[in-house]
This record gives sequence, C-alpha cells and structure tokens, in this order.
Amino acid sequence: MRISSWSSAISTRGEGAGEGEGAAGCRGVGGHGRSSFDDAFSRQSGAHVVAVFDGSGVTDGQLARTAGSPGVQAAAGPFAEAVVNVPEGVRGFVAGPLTVVGRPAPDGRVDRVDLWAGRWPAGPGEIALNSGPANGASFAPDRTVPLPDGSVLRVVGFASSVSQSAGGWVTPEQAAALHPTAVQMLYRFTAAGTDAEVRAGLAAVTADLPAGALTGSQSHLDLRRSVATRTGAYVPFLMTFGGLGLVVAVLIVVNVVGGAVVSGFRHIGVLKAVGFTPNQVAAVYVLMVSVPAVLGCLLGTLLGDLLAGPLLAGAFQGLGIRGTGVDHRVDAVALLGMPLVVALAALGPALRAHRLSAAEAISAGSAPRAGRALGVQRRLGSLRLPRAVSLGLGQPFARPARTALTTAAIVLGVTAVTLASGLTGTMTAYSDAEEHNGTYQVEVSVDRPDRPGGSVPALGDGAAESLLRSLGAVQVTAVGWQNVKLAGSAQSLSGQFLRGDSASLHYAVVKGHWLDGPGQVVVSGGFLRQRGLAVGDPVHLDLGERRTTVTIVGQLMSYDPDGVLSNWETLQRLAPEQRAGDYLVQLAPGADAGAFAAAFRTAAGPGFRAQEHPDELNQGTLTVVGFASLFTAMLAVVAALGVFNTVVLTTLERRRSLGMLKSIGMTPRQVTVMTVTSMAALGAVGGAIGLPLGILAHRLVVPAAGRAARIDFPASMLHVWHAPLLVLLPFSGLLIAVLGAYVPARSAARLTIAQVLRDE
Repeated sequence: MRISSWSSAISTRGEGAGEGEGAAGCRGVGGHGRSSFDDAFSRQSGAHVVAVFDGSGVTDGQLARTAGSPGVQAAAGPFAEAVVNVPEGVRGFVAGPLTVVGRPAPDGRVDRVDLWAGRWPAGPGEIALNSGPANGASFAPDRTVPLPDGSVLRVVGFASSVSQSAGGWVTPEQAAALHPTAVQMLYRFTAAGTDAEVRAGLAAVTADLPAGALTGSQSHLDLRRSVATRTGAYVPFLMTFGGLGLVVAVLIVVNVVGGAVVSGFRHIGVLKAVGFTPNQVAAVYVLMVSVPAVLGCLLGTLLGDLLAGPLLAGAFQGLGIRGTGVDHRVDAVALLGMPLVVALAALGPALRAHRLSAAEAISAGSAPRAGRALGVQRRLGSLRLPRAVSLGLGQPFARPARTALTTAAIVLGVTAVTLASGLTGTMTAYSDAEEHNGTYQVEVSVDRPDRPGGSVPALGDGAAESLLRSLGAVQVTAVGWQNVKLAGSAQSLSGQFLRGDSASLHYAVVKGHWLDGPGQVVVSGGFLRQRGLAVGDPVHLDLGERRTTVTIVGQLMSYDPDGVLSNWETLQRLAPEQRAGDYLVQLAPGADAGAFAAAFRTAAGPGFRAQEHPDELNQGTLTVVGFASLFTAMLAVVAALGVFNTVVLTTLERRRSLGMLKSIGMTPRQVTVMTVTSMAALGAVGGAIGLPLGILAHRLVVPAAGRAARIDFPASMLHVWHAPLLVLLPFSGLLIAVLGAYVPARSAARLTIAQVLRDE
C-alpha cells in the first residue's frame, strides 16, 4: 500500500486488491484515455453502477426483481461477493484483501468481461483474475491463491472488466463456499449521463428494498473522471513535444528546398532555357520534397503506431483495457496533413525559383555571395585565431537565411533537451514524494480479525511500536485509518491519522505547513476547491456522536477531494479506543530491511504482516519520462539532420573555394575543423537561446499538466535546475551541431583538387 495514496488506501481496505483492483480501488487510466475507455465501455456493455448489498439484509429474489425497476435498461446478478485475504509472499499478488465474485460466465447483458488469457473457472478451486495485458501480467497455470481453510484457488485465466467489478471471479458454487457476506448487482440505466441521473437510477432500484440494504456503489462517471484526470495530464507533454517536432520538420524542409534552389541556380536556368514555364519549375521543387515526404509519412506513421503501443499501455496501467493504440483518424490526418505541411513549407523557396529568369539563374551560378562572410573572416583573422577557425566562424554569414533556419532547429533541439531534463527532475521528485521513497524501509500492517483470514494481533498498539523501536528502528510512524464526516455533510471522508515521527515521511505541502500540533489537518487542493475552503479555515469532523474542531493548516500535493490527514490527537477525540493499522519504519542507513521484517514477524507473533518498502518510480512518472526521453531523442536527431543538410549544401556550393584552399596548402584536418567550427558556432548560439526557452516551456507545461490531473505542484518541484546542469545543458546545442556536421565535414575533407576541378 502506498501511504501517500491515503484516500484510495482507505477505500480499498475492504475491497479486492490483487493483480486487478476492485471497484473501489480503480486508479484510472491514461493514454488517449477517454475515447479508448468509451470504446471499451460500449464494447463490454459496462455497468453504469456496480452496487453491493448486504447479503443478510436482502434476498436474491428481491435483488433480481430490481432489474424491472423504472429506468433500468439491463441488469446482471445477483452475484455472491466474498473477500479473500492474500497473505504475504504469494507470487504475483499484493498482500491484503482480494474481492472475489461468483459468476457463471464472463458474458451477459451488463459488464461483459474480456477473457484474454486462459479460460473461465468451471469448477471448485479455480479463479480468473481481473488483470489486463497493460499490467504486465502473464498467464501461468501454476499460480494459486491460498484460502483460510488451507485449500487454494488455482488461477486458470486472466480477464479484465471495464467496470472494475471484482478482483477475481469464481463459480457461484465456489463463491458460496467462501461464505460471502455481500451480493453484487450490475445495472445499466436508460439515462446515466450525469451524477443526478445515476443517483436517480440507483434510488429507483433500491426503493423497494429494506433500509440499509445498499452498502456501497460505484458509478461509471467516477471511472470516466479518473480516466480523464490521468489522460489529461499527458496532453500538455504530447502537444509541446509534437509542436516542437512539427516546427523542426518545417524548418528543415524550408532549409532543404531553399538550399536546393540556391545551389541549383544553373539547373533552374537550364530548365527555363529548354522551355519549362515558371509554374513548372516551381512544381519541380515542390514535388522534389513531396515525394520523399509521402514516403517519410508512411514510415513515420507506422513507426509511431508501433511506439505508441507500449507507451499507451503504461498510461492505461490499472484498468486492463486492451487494444489501446492510435486512432485511425489520427493516422489519416498524419498521412494527408504532413505532406501538405511539407508542400507549403517548400512553396516559399520554390516561388523564388519561379521568379528567376533564365539569364539571371545561369549567370548566378552556384557560388554564394560571400562578401559578408569575407568581411567577418577578415575581422576574425585579427584575433590570432587559427585560420581554419576564423574561416569557419565567418561561413554562416554567407547565407543568413540558411543560418537562421539551422540555428532555429538547434534552438528547438536544445529546448526539448532542457524541457525533458526539467520534466525528469519534476516527475522524479513527484514520484519520490508520492511513493515516500527513502522515508521508510519497512511497512507493518495489522490484521483485522473481522476480515476473512484475519487474526487477532498478539501485541497491543503500544507494545508493537515499542518492539519495532527495540529491534533497531530509527523512526516509527503509526497510522490509523477511520472514515469520518464533515459537519453538515452526509458524505464520508477518508481519514488518515499519524502518530510518532510523521515529519520524516516528507509529505509534499503546497501551501501552509505540515502538522505540528493537535487540532490540525492537511487536505488536498481538490478538497478545498470542492468545499470553498482555504488554508487557515476551521472545520468540524464527526464520527458517530463525537465531534472535534480542527484547523486546515496545509494543502497537500494530492488530487483526492475526499481525504483528510491529521495527527493522533484528533483520532483520540473521535475514536479513543482505536489502534494503529500500520507502522512505517525507517532504519539506519545500510540496515537490512528484509532481516528486520523477518525478525519482527518472529518476535511479534500472529496478527501482523511486515514487508519491505522498495524505492521505486510510479507508473505515471515512468510514462512521462518515457514520453519525454523518446521525443527528445527524436528531436535531437532531427535537429542534427538539419545541421547535416546545411553542411552538405554549403559544401556543394563551396567546392571551388575548397579546391582553392587545398591548392594553397589547407590540410584535410583543417577543412574538417573549418566546417565543424561553422556549425559549432551555431550550436553555441542555439544552446544559449534554447536553455531559457526550455525553462520557460517547463514552467508552462508542468503546471498545465498538474491542473489537468488536479494536482498542485509545490514550488520546489519546479526549481529542478542547479548550477552544474545549467552549465551543461547549453552544450547540448554544441553537441547536436558537431554530430550533425562531422560526417559531411569529413567527406568535404576527403575531396581532392582534381575532383573539384573535374566537377567544375
């Protein structure tokens, strides 16, 4: 359990949380989420409401009759629902409760379960787990789930429910043997587009049932909002990198066609002399890039579809939706739109060829007007620079337009590198805060005897904490869980109450401060916005007939609108007899967490589960960093190709000059230095400009992604650049320029005087 996901943790403590989480445990999905979720929801006839009823307070017959209630389009059930407690050390499972539903088949009128591996349970001792390919699950028939009576459930298949209606499915007979206490019904309503319509439909099906029969429900709208929250966070990243890539591609096309026109003046003159009209000449140069553009778009679309698969699978981690990929309409836009963009980019340089007369073109030849370059080179020569360096530094001034386009491509490449480094720093800091990396190494959970497979803890609350400290724990934070209510509201809030060294957990506080005294709570930005509250406001918490007043002293980096986090004194006012449910243990540096957990289990006796807490990046961070790294690498390569193209064009134009320089004694090494230096200067300028642009993009993109995900980032997560990194990042422009220039520079260095004279 990730303690930072405290609201979700409370809602799932009684639900299934094996490889596929139960209804209340759904975390949402990502990628291009909403359309994929809607497609899967429609294809699988997803439930508008997953309703759970008290098996002792209502009969199956009463529940079956609710299918005929007003507004019910279709219903499935009743299905017996039981909770199996998965102990520690079971391969492929997270220790804790797993919700199991007895269902005869995966199909039906509501929530058709997608059985993607193995088969559906057909007899006793078999189970199909709710998990999807996006979760990295692989079917292994030897996997088992132990039961309290010593028997096991053998995993015979993997399936996914878009409604997240269970953690696993068994036959109805097997479910009855698990002594279920709840019954599940799945409903589709004729009107379920708003929360009010869903509540109205649920009220209609429960109208004739005994009071209190409904113990819990999940709306499909909550799942959709969860989908939209996570997928919306990826949109700013994708749009930014996609826009950068598009601009770089346009710059390179303009550079290529412009260079071809300049270096092909004589060719243009010949075409016009033999009868080509101006429009035909312009068409030649537009078609010259349009044909490879179409081929490039075909290959790029195919490659994009292949790369999108694993990235979208990571974004959809947790819901098990299969078949996520790029929409065919997106492929169509890319295949039709990108060649059009290329043609428009080529139109400007092509019109220049259109305007040239045959005489002007032939007389211009292919040599650049180097007056500006020669003037700069003369001034640089007085600085006692090596002659190859001064000549190289002056070359960009011969073609200012081409130089500007090449520099712009390098600037965008450095911008992408800077933005990616900032995203990596921010997301790593976010993941460390979310997962509490480095703050504790062992997590001890306390069994609850009222849960299946649970046992009575052998030690009391204080004795368990004392044992942990005596075994060598440096810091121990006890965690208590309790649902409470805000005075004046019927909605339950998920409460987490901390005792001990809670400051060591390093919760990310956006506004205000961390808990430092009694009568304080910290909440999320969503909690404040939903209720019109602010840091510093007092609120009243109720539990049964008890009430306590607390003050909101901090806003957490969290999106959950229904959670409060407070200290142990607050819990004592509301539930004086409640004990801690978890202990988070920080060990001395270098201590063996596994040995500590084993020693505690041996000394504490039954009723406790102790396990290591590994430091790891969460899935959202891995996905964002993967996106950023991939796009940055692509943009850097494309920018380097732009430099490559510039050097090739310049070399073609300056073949006569190169021959003359070699004839008066310039060595191949000096030619290479001269050519690389001409681009290295642009790389240095591009790095100096791209660095602040990348920082600005980071300042705009990260908060936008946070707003889409309903997460407020603290200022510390935006200030991720430090002096060494700020010094190194501008050199990425130099690296892009040198890498792009080196190969054509070596080719130019190998040209002989005889080759140049023969070509001329």
